Amino acid sequence: MLKKYIRSSDTLSIISRVAKENAKGHISGYILAGVCLIIVATTTAFSAWIMQILVDDVFVNHNLKTAYIISGSVFAVYLIKGAATYIQDVQLNKIANNIVARYQTRLFDHLIRLGLSYFHKTRSAYLVGQINQNIAGVRNLLNMLITVVLRDLLSVIALLAVMIYRDPILSAMSLLIAPPIIVLVARFKRRVKRIARQGVDLNSRVASSMQEATQGIRIVKAFTMESQLSEKVRNLAAAAEERANKMARITARTSPLMETLGGVAVAGVVAYSSYNVIVLGGSPGDMMSFLTAMLLAYEPAKRLAKLNVNLERSLVDARMIYEVLDTPVHQRDKPDAQPLNIDAGEVVFDDVSFFYDGSSDETEPVIKELSFIAHAGKTTALVGPSGGGKSTIFSLLQRFYNPEIGTIKIDGQDIGDIKIASLRSKIAYVSQQPFLFEGTIADNLKYARPEATQDEVIHAAKLAQAHDFIVATPQGYDCPVGENGVTLSGGQRQRLSIARALLRNAPILLLDEATSALDNESEALVQSALETVMKDRTTIVIAHRLSTISNADTIYVINDGQVVDSGTHSDLIDRDSGIYAYYNSLQATGVPDLQKNGASTDPAPDTSTKQHENT
Repeated sequence: MLKKYIRSSDTLSIISRVAKENAKGHISGYILAGVCLIIVATTTAFSAWIMQILVDDVFVNHNLKTAYIISGSVFAVYLIKGAATYIQDVQLNKIANNIVARYQTRLFDHLIRLGLSYFHKTRSAYLVGQINQNIAGVRNLLNMLITVVLRDLLSVIALLAVMIYRDPILSAMSLLIAPPIIVLVARFKRRVKRIARQGVDLNSRVASSMQEATQGIRIVKAFTMESQLSEKVRNLAAAAEERANKMARITARTSPLMETLGGVAVAGVVAYSSYNVIVLGGSPGDMMSFLTAMLLAYEPAKRLAKLNVNLERSLVDARMIYEVLDTPVHQRDKPDAQPLNIDAGEVVFDDVSFFYDGSSDETEPVIKELSFIAHAGKTTALVGPSGGGKSTIFSLLQRFYNPEIGTIKIDGQDIGDIKIASLRSKIAYVSQQPFLFEGTIADNLKYARPEATQDEVIHAAKLAQAHDFIVATPQGYDCPVGENGVTLSGGQRQRLSIARALLRNAPILLLDEATSALDNESEALVQSALETVMKDRTTIVIAHRLSTISNADTIYVINDGQVVDSGTHSDLIDRDSGIYAYYNSLQATGVPDLQKNGASTDPAPDTSTKQHENT
């Protein structure tokens, strides 16, 4: 009956999936709640049934003994009904809360395994807002069905049985209002599906805008953006309010429909019952029992009529949750993937090409037939204009993406055949924009190696020239850093980022302009520390200030996804026609950072130096 009532294969598939994934661990809880709901439905029907005895035996026949028995029975029944209602309510909320926790965990576990491309296409603040709303909707899906089926549907069936027993003909007449209700509610359902999804989207955008504003509050205030952002949120909130009001209007339309048709039915029953008792000599008790059953059936019948509308709102949430959970994890370990074994740590890019959209049909590659060697235990620097592909090289080496063509090897092992976790555990990475997580300084450092001792944490901080400012804080290494390190300066955050990489103690070290956020004094100290740490470690450095890589063993000039020049610092300067010499002359005359130089390589005398192969 319920399946025919819902009338949607997609709806049934979603309900089936939610039930399959969540009901198994709560069988005993659902059985207990189900028994309680059956008790509630049965006691409701008993209230209508007993009205016949009350009227005929007590009010008509004046049987006082029966009145006492009925009073005691009614008290006992409502006591049982109250206890059953309490138990089922607590039990179903307990299950719902567990379902929320499970979906939160599942979604997070799945999201952090998705590739970077997914997050490049989806704004994080919007995603968080959307997920929070969707989980709240899914929370009540199973509980709604359990409650409707075992309480409302059984109550209506039990009360209908009482009505049919008391007067079959009148019962058949009363059921004539059901078909028009079902037809009209089905029309409401289609509109609810569309509006519910729009509402989730708008509310997510409101939450996203608020989160972005709080995260960028310094920029907001610096550029006096308060009015603009307030207007933006006001417009989004107004649109969300309009959708919510529209949803309320559609959902509420079942009430006047039920009230009108129910009023017609009740009026007809009262008129017929009165005629039957007064003219035809029918039993007053039977008619009172019938009327009581009919009136008691009104509320659960109204909830059943709203089932399709309310259910569709939860199903929209469930569909959007599964859109995230069903997003494939493109980067998976091969079935025969092996752990990475590093002897020396030599990194080789062999004829590598890469397209960010994963297709080479009509897209210009970001990396074009790139080949170079980062020798084991040596420092290799990557230099070139912004957008040339340097950061993409780091992403490919860490397998955030897979190359379309060519291979990347570490000590002769193709990283495509290596377990991703094993590969990344052998690499320490310092980004240009340091990111700290909510927690203490010690927590953030130990993310690199959770088993590290306190002495090892302190040693890494000292190497990164971070120990002094850490112990200067009132709580030392237990000092909270705030959201993304908001309580610290940019230079302090960068030094903690470097300390975290050093604590990992990995054989391969990647530095993406690691000293860019430091003042001159701190940069000199950290640069000295890095030179000590980089000894006998394969280090690849992305640099925009050439002074920071003057001692690199090999420097590769990257432009337009290719190696266009290579050599040592002195070799490259001696080549008057090279890009490196051109940028060196710019920085020598007051342009200290390639990133700040917005010019492309066009002004350089020669940008066509042929690509160097593995040297």
